[in-house]
Parts: sequence; structure tokens; C-alpha cells
Amino acid sequence: MRASLVLTLVSFLAFVASAPAAEFGTKAEAVAMVKRVQERFRAAGAEATFKAVSDKSTPEFHDRDLYPFIYDMKGVNVAHGARPALIGKNLLGLKDQDGKFLIRDMLDMARTKGSGWYDYKWPNPLTDKIEDKTSYVERMGDYWVGVGVYRY
Repeated sequence: MRASLVLTLVSFLAFVASAPAAEFGTKAEAVAMVKRVQERFRAAGAEATFKAVSDKSTPEFHDRDLYPFIYDMKGVNVAHGARPALIGKNLLGLKDQDGKFLIRDMLDMARTKGSGWYDYKWPNPLTDKIEDKTSYVERMGDYWVGVGVYRY
């Protein structure tokens, strides 16, 4: 009986381990990626972190539909994992399709609360369609970093 239970458990674990990764990132994975960005920032400094985040060939910061974005406390994008054309631009006035000032709101959250989740609409890099998204943002010294998940 015990051997049969162990065999069943081992078979189940082998099945789970061989299952393909989920197609989309999760909230927990988004938070973990924010933490990895912060670790890189502490260890390597701002410029190296911005470069790694913006380089799509850096796997620790580019996973399926997950990617980080970093802004300074004035609303200037300093790194973006999916849309490098935004780097260097002040996006405080950027609104989503619902009229939400998403960068201003996320910056305010990072400044006042330190961290949190924010819902908005944003282009999905996998589909190029505007989709519902929620991002976890957290202050990082004179910057704030976010990673979001699309709400399918």
C-alpha cells in the first residue's frame, strides 16, 4: 500500500514537473520580477539595471508577457522591457483608453504607499492589442519599478 502511494506521488510530481509553463505570467511572478530588478539595482547600480531591463535578451527580466518598466520620480521612463521607444520620455500626461493617468497614478502610489497594484489598459507585447492589465509597482530609491500581468 505504502509503495503504491509513493509510486503515485512520484508519478504525479514527474507529471507536474514536465508540464509546460503557463502561457501568461502571474501576479506572484510579477512581484518576484520586481524583486529581481531591485536586487540588480542594489548590486550593480542604476545604469546596469536600466540596460538589463531594456535588453530583451536578458531572460531574468523578460518572461512571456512579463517585463519590467522603471521611471524616475518625475515621470521620466528610464528603462522599459517591451517598448524601448518610451525611454527618456516624461509620461506623466499619458492616459489609457479609460482616461486614467497611469504613470502619474503609479508614481503617486510608489511615493505615498511605497508599493501596490494598479489597474489600467496597455498594449500586450504578445498580441499588440490593448488589454486590461494590473501592475505591481514599488519604490526603488529615486525611482520606481513595475511589472504587470494582463488580466485575461
